[in-house]
Amino acid sequence: MKIALVGSSGGHLAHLYLLKKFWKNEDRFWVTFDKTDAQSILKDEVFYPCYYPTNRNIKNTLKNTILAFKILRKEKPDLIISSGAAVAVPFFWLGKLFGSKTVYIEIFDRIDKPTLTGKLVYPVTDKFIVQWEELKKVYPKAINLGGIF
Repeated sequence: MKIALVGSSGGHLAHLYLLKKFWKNEDRFWVTFDKTDAQSILKDEVFYPCYYPTNRNIKNTLKNTILAFKILRKEKPDLIISSGAAVAVPFFWLGKLFGSKTVYIEIFDRIDKPTLTGKLVYPVTDKFIVQWEELKKVYPKAINLGGIF
């Protein structure tokens, strides 16, 4: 299985890295911001830098959509996993067109209100994971796994 791990640097990247038990033996690549933490954590990984800032930045959303198309066409992942933020949106929507399965993990600090990214990817997410039962009111098809990080 080939996995794409897509997310902002910082906490989102750290959360994806904490899933290492799941992805460590799989063919994989990463898409995140080209920042110091990503360069350090992903020094031995296949890593594609994306454009930032992403939140409510239309120009970089368009650039990341083109980037997503190119990367997904080249890499052909079976699964795309993200815990946010906005860079996930073009990868999830285009990933569905390319036939990838998607898993989105809503961040732990969202107890009863959705993130913008969560709302945007929910329609195309195969497994939507929340960490609070209250979020199932917002995302009825979600799976509550409790605190996973």
